[in-house]
This record gives sequence, structure tokens and C-alpha cells, in this order.
Amino acid sequence: MNTEATLPGRVTLVTGPARSGKSEWAETLAAHTGTSVIYVATAQRDPADVEWQTRIEQHRHRRPAAWRTLEVPVELPATIRSFSQTDTCLLVDSLGTWVANLLDQDDADWEKTLQDLLTSLDDVAGEVIFVAEETGWGVVPAYPLGRTFRDRLGQLVRRLGAIANPVYLVTGGHVLNLSVLGSPLPV
Repeated sequence: MNTEATLPGRVTLVTGPARSGKSEWAETLAAHTGTSVIYVATAQRDPADVEWQTRIEQHRHRRPAAWRTLEVPVELPATIRSFSQTDTCLLVDSLGTWVANLLDQDDADWEKTLQDLLTSLDDVAGEVIFVAEETGWGVVPAYPLGRTFRDRLGQLVRRLGAIANPVYLVTGGHVLNLSVLGSPLPV
């Protein structure tokens, strides 16, 4: 499979449910850009949470040693703006974790943060590949913070999906190119 032919734009979105293979697909795309890759990890380490640490280590061990890793739990727009090299691919994994790290923001601050992220992509010279979870396919969370998380992530994925090309859905271990198979909603 020639993944280079599937990277026509500078912003790519890979979305799907938990454990679907979306991170692996994004890593495959990044590896085939032919550029240096910077893995932007949004997870915050928590030594008290052994299972979370194990997940972080699984991701780390899967990445090539030549890839540089930046831990960016909050300042994602500033990180994206700081890279203007055309020979660089930023792989951001994951937007769900980033949104979770910012749940303490009120709605007005969140909207500013979301807009800041989207405008940070205006002058990107290289590739940016985002990994995002799909959380809205399940039941409506019974608690307010869960609903806020689900709604904010859904809003972010939709708005990012409107400017990304291509957009992939990874589910059941299969990859669908939504940019080819689907039609974008009117803005």
C-alpha cells in the first residue's frame, strides 16, 4: 500500500473508537511522509496510575527511536505554531486526552482555546496528523463533566474534520478514508 499518495494535505485527522488502531494508522502515515517526525504526546504522566503509565509506555515503545517526543498536555496551539519547517511532521496523539486536560475551562475559555488550535494550523508548513477519539457513539454520560467532555471533543473533531484532508475513520481494525467515501457537511 502506498500511504504517500494518501497524504495530499498538510492536516490529517485520524479518528475512531478506543483500541481501534487509530494511533498505529497515524504512525504509519507519519512514517511515510519522508520527513522527520515529532510525536506530540498530550498525556500527562501519573506514576500513581500504573495502567495509564503502561498505556503511555506501549505507545512509546512502538515509535521509531529517531522520532522526537514532546509532552504537551495543554499548550498544543503554541507547540504547533513553533514548527515552521516543511520537512517536519507533527503527530498529535491524542485530542481526547488534550480536551480532558482542559476540562476545567469554562465554555468561553474553551471556545477561545479551540479557535486558537484551529488558527494555529493556518501557517503550518509541514504535515500535522491528529489522532482523536470518537466518544459520541455511546450513551449520553450521566454526569455533567462527562457530557462536557463528549460535546467538546465532538465539536473539535467536527471542526477539525472540516479543514483536514484526508480524514480517516479507523474501526474494527480497518481504515476508511472519509475524504473519499463521504461528503463534508456544509459549514
